Amino acid sequence: MSVTALSPDSRRRPPVGRLSPTARKAAVILHVISSVSWLALMLCLLTLGTAGLTTRDAETLRSAYRAMQLLGGVLILPLSLLTLVSGLILSLGTPWGLFRFRWISTKFWLTLAAAAASLFAFTARLNEAAHVVAQHPTGPISAMNLGFIRYNLVIIPAVALIVYTSNVVLSVVKPWGRRTSSPRKGVQPT
Repeated sequence: MSVTALSPDSRRRPPVGRLSPTARKAAVILHVISSVSWLALMLCLLTLGTAGLTTRDAETLRSAYRAMQLLGGVLILPLSLLTLVSGLILSLGTPWGLFRFRWISTKFWLTLAAAAASLFAFTARLNEAAHVVAQHPTGPISAMNLGFIRYNLVIIPAVALIVYTSNVVLSVVKPWGRRTSSPRKGVQPT
């Protein structure tokens, strides 16, 4: 077995398709900031949704739903996409890979589902609630005919927080180990 000397250039450059250490650190920082921000946004939206659900004061409900639409309407899209894209960059640009470990694949699918649900279902509920309160600038809560909207604005962020917390646990614990590789072509399993 011979040992070959590495040139100074080969030690500095990552393998093709891999992030350099500086790029990896930047991607990790971006991923952590966007993920934590997305989690914090859902915590804020859950707090406002709970205030809207439990209040008997129509002005408190109107204010909560306007604030939810303002925060969610501005932040859900960039935070969910940044989290998803930075996670993809990290998984594809490092030896971890996207489908090499079950915990990474699970995080990917959970994040993809959460991003889709946030962008389509939750944003629509936020806009719907803001529209209803805008149509009823005065009067009691009962006159607004909010129906199940009040519950959706609590249930959706609560479920989102469970998903995001699960992703944090997966990142820290890294359960299940490596996926088993498929048999090589031409080799019959014994």
